[in-house]
Amino acid sequence: MEEFLRFTIGNLIGNPDEIALSHSETPRKITFRLRVPPGEIGKVIGKQGRTIAAVRSLLSAGAARHGQRALLQIEE
Repeated sequence: MEEFLRFTIGNLIGNPDEIALSHSETPRKITFRLRVPPGEIGKVIGKQGRTIAAVRSLLSAGAARHGQRALLQIEE
């Protein structure tokens, strides 16, 4: 799932090296924390939050296949 996020967000902002992604894990839940440069945050969120909602939806579907829940938080 982390590879998916790095690939997807990296393609959205254009430079995957600027992504800071960390995660914390419990037996049934994974929380990802994403940090991108301030000028790129709009590209990640998208118009009316549609882009980040789609990424979160795909992340949740992938986690459900493994019997887990996944959350994505954007940090400033």
